Amino acid sequence: MTATVEQQCEQERPLNIAILLNSFRSPFIAEIRESYVRSIGAVTPECRLSFFYPADCPGDFPDPDAFDLIVVGGSNTDPRKQHAWIQRVHHFIVSVVADYPGKKLCGICWGHQTISLVFGGQIVDMETPELGVTESKMTPAGRQFFVRGGQGGDGVVRLQQHHRRAVGVRPEGFHELLAGHQAFLSYNNAILTFQGHPEKDAETAKLRVKDAVRWFGTDLADKQAVEDLVWRMELQHDGPEIWERVLQWTREP
Repeated sequence: MTATVEQQCEQERPLNIAILLNSFRSPFIAEIRESYVRSIGAVTPECRLSFFYPADCPGDFPDPDAFDLIVVGGSNTDPRKQHAWIQRVHHFIVSVVADYPGKKLCGICWGHQTISLVFGGQIVDMETPELGVTESKMTPAGRQFFVRGGQGGDGVVRLQQHHRRAVGVRPEGFHELLAGHQAFLSYNNAILTFQGHPEKDAETAKLRVKDAVRWFGTDLADKQAVEDLVWRMELQHDGPEIWERVLQWTREP
């Protein structure tokens, strides 16, 4: 078999994707899982997804040899905490990078922050949390990455956001793809992270409307305030296009 045919077969082979769901005792864990199934399946139905729950099931991690992509997903816990399960996630990330050079890792929200911490970044509390679809401007490196993949022709990426902490200092060895430390790509093209949620649609986002009470002091009896929040969650976003680029990137060297 020639190299060209081998490469074509590799491109056509369904991807095996491991997804770490890091929410601790979340009542929405089934809905979070389904959001990944729905969003990735809409882009590439033949992808094979496997889910792991390191926060609730200690030691529940994938075998990196069995997967093309490992996604470190969101959580309801401060990534700066020293809980044993968080330390195990850190160890897993470090082990994958050290023992499986080039293995593709993708961090989302908490995963973005946690990978940043592991590689020397800093996490800060936000003055104003983000909830709903927001726009992030591409950096020059981001334009090269996203536009090359066919996304982001207008220079911005729109994603669902749900966080009150952010990366304050960029991790070492990473390009900034979206301004404000919203997305990073490692220099060796093996680790890609997003603060936003490409897996979330409005249905999933609206499960957390009540967080506006704690974060903004929103009165849920204020119909207009709730409608404004729901409107932001129902805005058009680039989740499908981002997944398309992520899956394309997974097959890149």
